[in-house]
Amino acid sequence: MLTLKSGLTHIGKYVMLMGRVLNRPDRMRMFFKSYVNEMFQLGYNSIAIVLIISFFIGAVICLQIKLNIQSPWMPKMVVGYTTREIMLLEFSSSIMCLILAGKVGSNIASEIGTMRITQQIDALDIMGVNSANYLILPKMMGLMTIMPILVTFSVAAGIGGAYATSLMGTTTVDELNEGFRYGFNQWYFWCGMIKAVVYAFIITTVSAYQGYSVEGGSVEVGVNSTNAVVTSSILILFSDIFLTTLLT
Repeated sequence: MLTLKSGLTHIGKYVMLMGRVLNRPDRMRMFFKSYVNEMFQLGYNSIAIVLIISFFIGAVICLQIKLNIQSPWMPKMVVGYTTREIMLLEFSSSIMCLILAGKVGSNIASEIGTMRITQQIDALDIMGVNSANYLILPKMMGLMTIMPILVTFSVAAGIGGAYATSLMGTTTVDELNEGFRYGFNQWYFWCGMIKAVVYAFIITTVSAYQGYSVEGGSVEVGVNSTNAVVTSSILILFSDIFLTTLLT
């Protein structure tokens, strides 16, 4: 059970680990190679799930808005307008990052946790390598770089899903176009980008900490992977409240 003392202990260990992570890499060429590889592993391999989920969520949001606010007094363009605002301000940035916390976070925690229990991290430390910097920094920078791109894809796929509902006769393309263009505030797009970078930092660092601090065997790796997803999700939700208040 998590107590105040154990919680403060974890926070202290996390801060100390980040102190080791946020150092200049010993070999920039090797870091850059790992950085590019992590962008591919963590970001590129997540594009499919982002597009699929966002497409259907965009379609469902459009359908639900049309069905629940249908009224002769309500402008028809409000369906496209509301769908756009939901995708930009909340779903594509916050909810999509919660989903990726499950996929990416568990992957990072299990990978580093397995390296810990097989003593690969100890071997790096014995060789004089800053194992925290070597293993975690490329993942952190890679996901922070690729996450805004994933959010952009998510917004585009969600809008595409809304357009797909026009094939069902729920609304028309002209109505959606009018709603998507009405009162567009460019700052809302950049709010999503800022949120995406912050959430990427949370996902990678918290998951890496859980994997790096594994003690025991394969069972503990599974437990810490679960803890990584849960903790990352809670921190993303708390951060969402703070960032939404600060940015909008």
